[in-house]
Amino acid sequence: MRQELQSMPKGLADDVAKNLVMVARLIDEDPEQAYGYAKVALRLASRVAAVREAAGFAAYANQKFSEALAEFRTARRMTGNVELWPVMADCERGLGRPEKALEMAGAPEVHKLDKAGQVEMRLVAAGARRDMGQLDAAIVTLQSPELASNSVQPWTARLRYAYADALLAAGREDEAREWFAKAVESDKDGSTDASDRLAELDGVEFVDALVTDGEAPEQSADGDEAQAPVEADAEPEVDTKTDTKTDVENPERDED
Repeated sequence: MRQELQSMPKGLADDVAKNLVMVARLIDEDPEQAYGYAKVALRLASRVAAVREAAGFAAYANQKFSEALAEFRTARRMTGNVELWPVMADCERGLGRPEKALEMAGAPEVHKLDKAGQVEMRLVAAGARRDMGQLDAAIVTLQSPELASNSVQPWTARLRYAYADALLAAGREDEAREWFAKAVESDKDGSTDASDRLAELDGVEFVDALVTDGEAPEQSADGDEAQAPVEADAEPEVDTKTDTKTDVENPERDED
């Protein structure tokens, strides 16, 4: 990106760079705000391929698939690279055209992708099969040397997760549980909710001890959450840090 921006006046290049930095920082947590920064960068430097690509990802994060696809196509024409091919195919899925995504999955451009790009293309193709109601075909599409490998790569958790999810959708629950567990093992940065899905299959239910029956915690007058009422015959509370007992005197009762 720095190299592409060098062709611009320094002040303008700095402004564009700052907006691109904000896109990268916000795109996961606040995609709408990231989209706003991307639009500013696009107005300032629409002839820079990196800007068109960033604008495409910001639009994609906001499910503006038609706009994202247009930006990705422009960036690809400007650079000649095929790296954006999988996400372009996924935009076709987002636009309700899974057949087009499958057509792209079989195009010569796929052979020019690196290993990560090819795995991403496989994920998109499997998703397109599921869009078309072809669950068995989706499962077969994901079966690959990368899925069978014990080596953990950046794409491993997502690939295993997609395979587990497809198995579950096909009613193969035991196999799905096995692959969700494998996804958990490889998901070091929490990029999926595989652990939650695995717990759900195991019948584990997480309950907030202070909230029951869907009721929100009571609020005190100053807006802080009120302490849960304690029954009169409750055992003394134990401070787990010091392993000493704390007396509970005159507990308030909920008259309701």
